[in-house]
Amino acid sequence: MNLVILMGRITRDIDLKQYKDVTVARFGIAVDKIVNKEKQADFINITCFGKTAEFANKYFKKGARVAIEGCIRTSTYQKENGEKKYSMDVVATKLYFADGKKDNDTSYNDNKSFFVDVKDDELPF
Repeated sequence: MNLVILMGRITRDIDLKQYKDVTVARFGIAVDKIVNKEKQADFINITCFGKTAEFANKYFKKGARVAIEGCIRTSTYQKENGEKKYSMDVVATKLYFADGKKDNDTSYNDNKSFFVDVKDDELPF
C-alpha cells in the first residue's frame, strides 16, 4: 500500500500549469521532525492534478499550513551528460486546511476540513 499523510507549511508559491487537458500544481512543504531533541524539517515536493490542483492554487499560498493525503511517486531520468538521476515526490489526492481562520483572509475556515477527492482515472499516469 502506498499511502502518505503529511502536514506542513507551504514553502513556495504554487506553480500551476496546464498541459493539454490536465491541470498540474507543484509546490513544496516543510514537515517538522525531531532529531536528537532538535527541531528540524524535511522539505517535500508535492504534485497534484485536475481539480485538486485548481483547489490548491485557489486556496493555499506560501506559509499556509496544509494536511495532505496522497502517494509517493518515484522516477528516474538521465541528464545530458549521461548521469542517472532519481526523484521522489508526493502526489496529493486530498488537501485539508490545517490553519485556523486568518484575519482578513476568508479562504480559511475554523473547525472545517475541505478536500477534493481525485479518482484514479483522472490522473495522467
